[in-house]
Amino acid sequence: MTIDKTQVLNEVKDYVFITFGLMLYTFGFTVFLLPYSIVTGGIAGIGAIVFYATRFPVQYTFFIINAVLIVAALKILGWRFLMKTIYATFMLTFLLEMAQTLVVQPDGTFYKLMGEGNDFMSLVIGCMLTGTALAIVFLNNGSTGGTDIVAAAVNKYRDITLGRVLIMVDLCIIGSCLFIPAFGDVYHRCQMVVFGLCTMVIECLMLDYVMSVQRQSVQFLIFSRHYEEIARAITRKTDHSLTLLDAHGWYSGREMKVICLLAKKRESVTIFRLIKLIDPQAFVSQSSVIGVYGEGFDPIKVKAAPQKQIEKKDKDNENSIRDKQ
Repeated sequence: MTIDKTQVLNEVKDYVFITFGLMLYTFGFTVFLLPYSIVTGGIAGIGAIVFYATRFPVQYTFFIINAVLIVAALKILGWRFLMKTIYATFMLTFLLEMAQTLVVQPDGTFYKLMGEGNDFMSLVIGCMLTGTALAIVFLNNGSTGGTDIVAAAVNKYRDITLGRVLIMVDLCIIGSCLFIPAFGDVYHRCQMVVFGLCTMVIECLMLDYVMSVQRQSVQFLIFSRHYEEIARAITRKTDHSLTLLDAHGWYSGREMKVICLLAKKRESVTIFRLIKLIDPQAFVSQSSVIGVYGEGFDPIKVKAAPQKQIEKKDKDNENSIRDKQ
């Protein structure tokens, strides 16, 4: 049995970036959110609510709920996704436990990096960090567990962004603060919900923004006499397929070939370098596209209509045309 070195390197890269994302999430959560008693969404938010009400450690609540969700989602998401989720669950539990010991002062209170009275500024910075961290983990085929598992399961079958799914789940988690008397009077509980809604919006916007930037695709139209050399270089260096279009120059009257290529935006610099190296005089058009679906890009996530439904619709259309005639 041969081992694919490229696949192994990709797996290692995924785990390295997942670990970096978890470290960034831990930093944002324990330094900017937890000391100010700010409620967030997700399992970390549930852990924070339990912690504020009972002082039960966040990491233990996080671990217990994740264990249940992982078992439930095993069939839907598969071992490959869940192995990274299991790794992330254990790693994040460990990181949260280590980080909390570093931000606790001798008197048992948390050290507030932004100082007293800067709760909202700390909220904004913390959620920008945690939202970016979640995007890094998702982009590398991982998950921090909890509601991320729910979001990934929905996103697998429906074209609904991860941020939107998390918003719906987080609304329920944050809204539960209103019904917990341990958080004080009604005014204080309402304040916690408002702050929680702000964390939800900022974190989810950052998540969707970072993921959309990384997944953004572009279309190239390349006009060059050296199209064969350029096409070979692009397919060899980027592993992308491309299409040759027949074109006719209006001014010159010459027949020529145009390379049509769809690629990720992050690959643009590589493609431009290849073109310039072969033909500095090439004419290149680059445009952003809303979405690219199919092999090598995002899968199509809409349900196709059943064959019987299509046949019935075609028959109804034929009958309608016949009646008009």
